[in-house]
Amino acid sequence: MARYLISFDRGWMSFPEEDLPDVAKAARAVVQEASDAGVFVFGGGIADDEKTTLVAVDGTVTDGPYPETKEMVGGFTVVDVPTRADAVEWAAKIAVACRCAQEVREFLPDPKVDEWLAR
Repeated sequence: MARYLISFDRGWMSFPEEDLPDVAKAARAVVQEASDAGVFVFGGGIADDEKTTLVAVDGTVTDGPYPETKEMVGGFTVVDVPTRADAVEWAAKIAVACRCAQEVREFLPDPKVDEWLAR
């Protein structure tokens, strides 16, 4: 099995505000389906109004927002599935539910992470 990040840019989701309850309900249904299928690892939305904090390698802390940043993650789901095609199928379900395109990227395999998740 491989873990995939399914995510969207916060600017990709655009629908009338009155549709938000329906979109949220549909998104939760897909997450429940993924959970029932045993492939859901973790997911969530990212708050738009939270300030961004950048911590440099020397420990320097800088608070944002960063206007030069064009794209910011709006939400994500991590699935653990046998193939990339399976991840794309889940991304398609999420795209329909959230009414926005989804990006699919594979996490690099790491046996230590597998060990931690197995606990």
